[in-house]
Amino acid sequence: MARPAVALALGLTVVAQAQPQGASAPAPAPCDKPVYLTFDTGHMGVAPLIVDTLRRFDAKATFFLAQEPTMDGGQTLDDKWAPWWKQLAAQGHDFGSHTWFHDAWSADLPDGRFRFKRAAGEQVPQNVVLSAAEYCEELKRPARRFLEMTGRPMSMIFRAPAGRTSPALLAAAQACGFRHVGWSASGFLGDELPSDKYPNPALLDQALRRVKPGDILMAHLGIWSRQDPWAPAVLEPLLQGLKSRGMCFAPLRDHPDYVAWMRRPQEAVAKAAASGVPVGVPAGLSAVPATPGPAGPKDALKR
Repeated sequence: MARPAVALALGLTVVAQAQPQGASAPAPAPCDKPVYLTFDTGHMGVAPLIVDTLRRFDAKATFFLAQEPTMDGGQTLDDKWAPWWKQLAAQGHDFGSHTWFHDAWSADLPDGRFRFKRAAGEQVPQNVVLSAAEYCEELKRPARRFLEMTGRPMSMIFRAPAGRTSPALLAAAQACGFRHVGWSASGFLGDELPSDKYPNPALLDQALRRVKPGDILMAHLGIWSRQDPWAPAVLEPLLQGLKSRGMCFAPLRDHPDYVAWMRRPQEAVAKAAASGVPVGVPAGLSAVPATPGPAGPKDALKR
């Protein structure tokens, strides 16, 4: 491992000496075929392996955070994981809310409230009812915790658990400053499907055939019910295969649908996340959210 590093360092030295004095090194050519990797929290058993794979491919991703049970008996946003999230933030990834209790929408109620199925990991699902204000708090709690853990504000984006939303729910979320992020139809990577019916080689083959530039891809930081872990078994050859086709891996702040939203002044975003003051929709920005992810496999809520 040391020899390539030395060779690379020497190569960079030669390039630097060959340039005219005062000239800066040319910026790398921008990739015109980006795909957007996103990961929802899970049991975290494979989380370090996933992040190590991303690092080796110089891939930036977006992580959606909920307070979920972990394989070590803790929770995804507890003090044990706080340094890990801080390290990820320093590496330049993006972060959004996945609700605090992993509440998946199931119905709009006549009185303006919403019914959810609350479940994460192997927890028994509960039916809960929340007002728009209570749902707003569900979105803000991960943002506040992220700020505590990392010292950095979370972007005001969210992914609804199971990708399940309604127009009324999206309007309630946007009224308190959050914009929804779904995933592309071909970006459903299938890591939460049963491995006996959907083995890793089949999932890899399908993704390599279907994923195209501009897609938002969705996977998890560990799925309780999958016996043959998807990551990094599928993730590494998937990134290699997409890279060989000229694609690169970008965070959502570079996505054309989210670039304006996510580049708002971060001080205002952090203040809004820590308070009850709505952020609202910036002037000139469409209020139409991205298409939510497909229903179906996500409905199982088996994380």
